[in-house]
Amino acid sequence: MAENQDFQKLAARVRHHILTSTSAAGSGHPTSSMSAADVMTVLYFKYLKMIGDQPENPNNDRVIFSKGHAAPLLYSLYATAGLVTVDEIHSLRKHGSPFQGHPTPALPFVEAATGSLGQGLSIGLGQAINAKFLDKVPCQTYVLLGDGEMAEGSVWEAIQLAAHYKLANLTGIIDVNRYGQSQETMYGSDGDAYAKRVAAFGWHTEVFDGHDIKAIDQALANAAKVTDRPKMLVAITDKGHGVSFLSAKAGWHGKALDDAKLQEALAELGDVDLETNGQIEKPAQNQVASKAGDPSAALPTYELGEKLATRKAYGLALAQLVKQNPNIVALDGDTKNSTFAEDVTKTSPDNFFEMFIAEQNMAGVAVGLARRGKIPFASSFAAFWSRAYDQWRMAAVSQANVKIAGSHVGVSIGEDGPSQMGLEDISMFRAIYGSTVVYPSDPNSATKLVAAAVDRPGVVYIRTSRPATPAIYDAQEEFPIGGSKTLRSSDADQITLVGAGVTLHECLAAATTLKAQGITARVIDCYSVKPIDAATLEKAAQETQAILVVEDHWVDGGIGDAVAAVIAATSSATPVLKQAVDFLPGSGAPRELLDEAGLTAEKIVERVQSII
Repeated sequence: MAENQDFQKLAARVRHHILTSTSAAGSGHPTSSMSAADVMTVLYFKYLKMIGDQPENPNNDRVIFSKGHAAPLLYSLYATAGLVTVDEIHSLRKHGSPFQGHPTPALPFVEAATGSLGQGLSIGLGQAINAKFLDKVPCQTYVLLGDGEMAEGSVWEAIQLAAHYKLANLTGIIDVNRYGQSQETMYGSDGDAYAKRVAAFGWHTEVFDGHDIKAIDQALANAAKVTDRPKMLVAITDKGHGVSFLSAKAGWHGKALDDAKLQEALAELGDVDLETNGQIEKPAQNQVASKAGDPSAALPTYELGEKLATRKAYGLALAQLVKQNPNIVALDGDTKNSTFAEDVTKTSPDNFFEMFIAEQNMAGVAVGLARRGKIPFASSFAAFWSRAYDQWRMAAVSQANVKIAGSHVGVSIGEDGPSQMGLEDISMFRAIYGSTVVYPSDPNSATKLVAAAVDRPGVVYIRTSRPATPAIYDAQEEFPIGGSKTLRSSDADQITLVGAGVTLHECLAAATTLKAQGITARVIDCYSVKPIDAATLEKAAQETQAILVVEDHWVDGGIGDAVAAVIAATSSATPVLKQAVDFLPGSGAPRELLDEAGLTAEKIVERVQSII
């Protein structure tokens, strides 16, 4: 079937659709799309195996446009295959259209949201890991990369790990078209510069003319024969190829053609066959590997007063959850003996993947796994997730079902000092679209919240602590997301103390001391930071003189601001006050640092005395 297709004619049709759709939109990236049109035409209509009307079929090969601004090329390929109509792609960039300016899963053919450059190879890596080790199907993953994004460190994180896992089912294609947005890329048209660097990491590489159909075909055929390592194909191309006044010309990045220029460009393309669709080969229908879960794998329980760090409770709970549900996959970046994700390696080693110290790539891999139906739990120190924030932001755009654990939060980690202290993580993850943020305070609540994260769709962040804390909840207590727990309450309450994690225990101790002094304090465990229990907080505002939020987090953006936003939306005049970290901490014993930040029971008592 593929041998009978005229790839030159199909590529001309693809370019026609690129030009007309971007001109109809009045914006877009036609020249960046045209440079890779020949390579991707041969890939789609000779090598790719996919059932077009079943984009989620697990046997389909996957294609990720890491070079997301080449979205018009992606859409035009599907139009050329007859899987979408010309009218549909001419809705490019229009309000409400799934054919958005950069690809998102609003269109079923899109694997993940891209366009924030440097992320697609990590996502492809996650999909390749899934196919090789989990689903055990022979499908291939292809990732189209721009030469400009090869400057991103996350790309090289992915290159290292793909070689480590010997992912022969992963093929990258670098579109070396020489021009970035504002100037030439770092190596211009020197394809060997890219090939040598990638080959040094253990990949098969090949440099070829990205507009020579025979050379493209040969490069893809050679790559298909490599079965012991990932492959990177380096295509030397011209930006805007196919139209003389655009080809290899600077200054056209991100510019659509007006009608006069469009007609001139279409005339150069000549008589394009817009009727004969390209044919994509269908894959063999291989059985996806599956493992039965063990419903008898009970979650751990803890006796009242039993002390255990919530980070350890996280690991123990996750290990049991993986046994219950083999679709759960644990990832960690060489911190597994501190986050306690290592407990999964003891019970279900096939469901754990070491990501090493490369958090951006770990986040991208999690998105790739999630898009293939797995439930990834990625863990690291909370502070280190700040470097992967863009990946988690894009995970939400991808509608990815990812779970994130951040341990070693706040000044309570002690002697390691500020470089290791997660102090901005709540504000980071609260700001992500559709996210959930939970913060357990004892081992039983940690266990229940980790379990709840499995069933909660989207981005879920679990904040865990380093110090051991006693179980204050019975093992049968439930912790629905969006709820809270009121641990001290009376009709005579004068002030409300809101805590979570280590500060909840300090709030409880402070309430006991205050009661002996004649001051009654309500204590609320805000274990669900987002969504937050607005009704309980509003009731507290109505019934007490002030709300004091005590948290081991920067004073900005954390639980205090979440509570303040709730009360600000009501007619209540009750003040919301914050007791949080408002200085740059150093090393010290946990108790010393908590006291310096005003987060110990003694300091909470002093603050309440100044309020009441």
